[in-house]
Amino acid sequence: MYSLIKNEVIKMISKKRLMFVLAILVVLISVFAYGQNQTLARTKAQLSQRMGITATDDWRKLAGQQLIDLKNRLDSPYMDEKNKSSTRVRMEQLQYNVDNNINPLEQSAAKFTTKFMEQAIFLFLPLLIIMLSADMVSGESSSGTIKLLLVRNVPRWKILLSKYLTLVILEVLVVFFAFVLSAIISGAFFGYGGWLAPVATGFKVLAGKLDSTSVLNVPQWRYSLMVYSLAFFVAVVVGSISFMISILVKSTAASIGIIMSTLVAGNFISFFLTDWKITRYMFMVNLRLTDYLSGSFQPIEGMNMLFSITVLLGWAIASIIISFVYFTRQDILV
Repeated sequence: MYSLIKNEVIKMISKKRLMFVLAILVVLISVFAYGQNQTLARTKAQLSQRMGITATDDWRKLAGQQLIDLKNRLDSPYMDEKNKSSTRVRMEQLQYNVDNNINPLEQSAAKFTTKFMEQAIFLFLPLLIIMLSADMVSGESSSGTIKLLLVRNVPRWKILLSKYLTLVILEVLVVFFAFVLSAIISGAFFGYGGWLAPVATGFKVLAGKLDSTSVLNVPQWRYSLMVYSLAFFVAVVVGSISFMISILVKSTAASIGIIMSTLVAGNFISFFLTDWKITRYMFMVNLRLTDYLSGSFQPIEGMNMLFSITVLLGWAIASIIISFVYFTRQDILV
């Protein structure tokens, strides 16, 4: 098994696919960090201007002005009920931070590293995983090299297991480098501290209202660990589904197209088909696991962390079973 996994890793490295993924991470993290730095400076300037002063380092005053702005937005007659519920949740979270001496405007490498993955977990991270997994089997099927593997005196399930374990190794590397690159690059803009700063987690949204009875204040490093653990779980789920499609569809282009269109469709489903109960069982709707940590407003009622993890785990297990059953039984050598 070791030699099979080693062979698969060498093939992936020779394709330079992992290096391409890391290059994308470097470029986008740099752009996001620069943009976040500019946005933070602009936000502080706008809040100070509304307060009638040139600048202030008192984050409580700035947060208070944010609350006033949100309240004015909430009073707008043009805002629909969904946006009103989301705004109320933001106000209550902001008020909780102020009451518990947690600076919501503070920016650091630790906070950026966490926020980056919170935003990347439902689309950007899955796309990176698709780039690595979508042609692991279909690429060899279309090129004919899969036959060279199957004529060896090695059971098919071992060949496929080596490919899947290689994919898991690559997923670990992608999540790890996303964390390291985010911390290093953002540190140049915000400084390398903030890992011990308190973070409020455990908010729940019930019927459009914020429930803070289960909120815990944890250090930023622990919160980051929770976020990146969930990100790795999402990477494994998306990788498993993409791996299955790569086996079922022999064309690499078709494999990539199917899984990417499915992910994009998930964003539309979350906003336009929220009344359909069946949508909550789709894997792409449940990818935003970090929203349960931060207490972000959920577009589909009745979903929680345990529900989403269970649904995603079911998709992953089903994908693995289908992959091994189909690969070991299909006639590839013809």
